[in-house]
Amino acid sequence: MEVTRLSSQGQVVIPAALRAVHHWEAGQELVAIDVGDGILLKPKKPFPETTLAQVAGCLKYQGTPKSLDELENAICQGVMEQWHDRG
Repeated sequence: MEVTRLSSQGQVVIPAALRAVHHWEAGQELVAIDVGDGILLKPKKPFPETTLAQVAGCLKYQGTPKSLDELENAICQGVMEQWHDRG
């Protein structure tokens, strides 16, 4: 069992041994869940897990379908624009 203390600003230090076991590093986002007699901290997932069936077709496109070449060209153009803006 590890013991920590609540600061006057509401901050809690998670002991290094626990951070190491869970592979939590600085910047890790956590979800705080009230469990009645305490709080459960869980790592925040970047987005909810979904299946292909749940998301396929969710963005409706109207118009002529794009070819793979057109899609690849659009991606290349987007990358080039991003790199050009950095210079």
